[in-house]
Amino acid sequence: EMIVHWQRVGFVHGVMNTDNMSILGETIDYGPYGWIDNFDLNWTPNTTDANGKRYRFGAQAEIGQWNLFQLANALYPLIKDAKPLEELLNGYAIQYQTLWHKMMLSKIGLTNPELDNKLNRSMPDSEDEKLLLELEDILSLVETDMTLFYRQLAKLKMESKSARQEHWMTVFTDCYYHLDQVDERYRHKMTDWLVRYIKRFEEDELTLEKRVLLMNQINPKYVLRNYLAQQAIELAEQGDFSEITRLQNLLKYPYEEQVSFEKYAKIRPAWAENKAGCSMLSCSS
Repeated sequence: EMIVHWQRVGFVHGVMNTDNMSILGETIDYGPYGWIDNFDLNWTPNTTDANGKRYRFGAQAEIGQWNLFQLANALYPLIKDAKPLEELLNGYAIQYQTLWHKMMLSKIGLTNPELDNKLNRSMPDSEDEKLLLELEDILSLVETDMTLFYRQLAKLKMESKSARQEHWMTVFTDCYYHLDQVDERYRHKMTDWLVRYIKRFEEDELTLEKRVLLMNQINPKYVLRNYLAQQAIELAEQGDFSEITRLQNLLKYPYEEQVSFEKYAKIRPAWAENKAGCSMLSCSS
C-alpha cells in the first residue's frame, strides 16, 4: 500500500534494499531519494544505481516483493514449510496490482467498484488496465511533467471535441519540457487515447464535479521537487532557513490551490536538469 502511494505521487526511495526495509513494512535510510519531474519509469535518483537502475521508479513494487522473498528464505529453515510463505508472496503481487489499478483509475478520475472485491484473487486483464498502461507509454514518449499532467487532466472538458489536438494542447502545453518533442506521432497517440478515455468516463457513474474533486484529492499540485529541496539546502548552509519554512508551509496542503505559492507548481527549470543535488544523489549524500 505504501509503494502504491509512492507511485501515485512520483516518489522514488532510491536504495530500497533488504536492510532498508524493516520487518514492520517501513522503509529507512532516506539518502538518495527523489521525486519524479518528467514521467520516467526508469528514473533513479541514486547515482550508484545509475547503471543497473535496480531501484528505479517503475521497479519499486518488484523490489519490495524481492526483499520479502529474502525474508521468506531466512524464515523457511525455522518452519520447514514453504507453502504459507509462497501464498503470502503471491498475495503481495495480487494485492499490489489491484491497489495500483484502483489508484491509477482515481488519478484519471474513473472508478471501478469491482476492484474492491478482488483484493484476494488474481485480476484478469481488462480494458481499464490497457487504458492505464497505454497512458504511461504515452507519457514516456516525450518529457512530460507527471505532477502537472494529472492536475491539468482534471481541467479537460469531458466532451468529444476535447480530444481534438487544438483543444488538448492548450490544456497540456505547460506540462512539456520540450514542446518540439510533441510530434505528429505523439499527437495521434494522445488524441486516440483521449477519445477512449472520454468514452470510458461516459460509462462511469461519476459526475463531472465528482471527477474533478476525486482527481484533485489524489493528484498533488505540489511535491518536494529535488531542485526545490536543493535550493532550500543551499540557503540553509548559509544560515538562511526561510525557504525551508516556506516549503514546510506549502507542503502541509499539497492538494490545495495556493495562489501565493504558484511558482512552486511549475516544471523543473532547465538549469536544474543536471545540477548536482537537483537530479541525482549518492548514497552518502
